[in-house]
Amino acid sequence: MIDEESPLASSSKALHQRMTAHFERSAAVKRQLAETCGKSILEAAERISASFREGGKLLLCGNGGSAADCQHMAAELTSRLDATCERPGLPALALTTDSSFLTAYANDYGYDGIFARQVQALGKPEDILLAISTSGNSKNVILAIEEARKLGMPSIGLMGESGQMLELCQPAIAVPHHSTQHIQECHLAIEHLICELVEVHLFDRP
Repeated sequence: MIDEESPLASSSKALHQRMTAHFERSAAVKRQLAETCGKSILEAAERISASFREGGKLLLCGNGGSAADCQHMAAELTSRLDATCERPGLPALALTTDSSFLTAYANDYGYDGIFARQVQALGKPEDILLAISTSGNSKNVILAIEEARKLGMPSIGLMGESGQMLELCQPAIAVPHHSTQHIQECHLAIEHLICELVEVHLFDRP
């Protein structure tokens, strides 16, 4: 039994308080997100659903944790979100996965254009770009948005509370916080919700 006055007990209590504070902050950001970004999330799901109906596809781009989000969301759409909705796969492609292209292009031209080049090569006007950046300022993501605009492709943005993407994406879903980790936690929740709403639009998900 640990003495409540011992350093070990004090350390354990401090860690528990830290854990609780983290979850409370995360929950508070999600509650604020629901209040401030609900309209934009619903619009994003409607736009993606409309693109799929018209034979379009979803292209996704982002860096680091946002790259992992791209792959996660593309998998949910191409495979399925969960067992409650059996449906055909939906065309979603993460532009973060082709290591041969990424290393070839970055080696020859630099890193900034890795997503824009793929949008130019693969994108069509009926497609949609989902651009993810916690800062809202990732240069290679912004260049991809600009390339999509040249093709007549809409861009949906997932970001934090500020950044250039606020003016470039329609809709721009801006998590009302500055902490990267809490922004990313919200991004994952938004991505799951968009997938669910797309299934509701297209397949009458229960």
